[in-house]
Amino acid sequence: MEIDFASLPSDRRYKLLVSSLVPRPIALISTMSRTGQGNIAPFSFFNAVCDDPPAVAVGVNCNVPGRTKDTAQNIRDTGEFIVNLVDEALASKMNQCGASFPPEIDEFDAVGLTPQAGKRVRVPRIAEAPISFECVRMLNIELSVGRNVVIGEVVYLHVRDDLIDANSLHVHAEQAGLIARMHGGGWYARTTDLFNMPRV
Repeated sequence: MEIDFASLPSDRRYKLLVSSLVPRPIALISTMSRTGQGNIAPFSFFNAVCDDPPAVAVGVNCNVPGRTKDTAQNIRDTGEFIVNLVDEALASKMNQCGASFPPEIDEFDAVGLTPQAGKRVRVPRIAEAPISFECVRMLNIELSVGRNVVIGEVVYLHVRDDLIDANSLHVHAEQAGLIARMHGGGWYARTTDLFNMPRV
């Protein structure tokens, strides 16, 4: 079957896109407003995009047409954010952070996550996350009104001690129990069923 995206309404294009591009890693992004209000929200339009400089990209869509999400606004205002990766133990609280909280509600308090001070940015990371990337905004690309791609340079990394070899700096990602976003409603994938295929 061949599908011309130009012939479809946006909700159908979205459905086809997110149900085909799977699995997608989840960025549970913590930000802070200009006034110091904490915010956490999950995003699965996310990945690493460059190694030098080390950079990640996050697509921040809007829920209400034309209205920028708190995450995008906070990053625009402060230039800082932290990408917290999500393991199975954090999954339920990540899901709660996806609710539409008013801007004045701090999701750290609302869902019971522990803020841990950043080392290079003022934004707190999520202490329960197995891996967190402190990021400084490099570029905001507005794709349409309220829909942004944020590219951030990774300036500091937090990895739970049991997941990294301190000498080689090898991260044992297979032991992190990370989850990924799949298609539709509430479908997720585990990263525990792996296979190894050496490069030729």
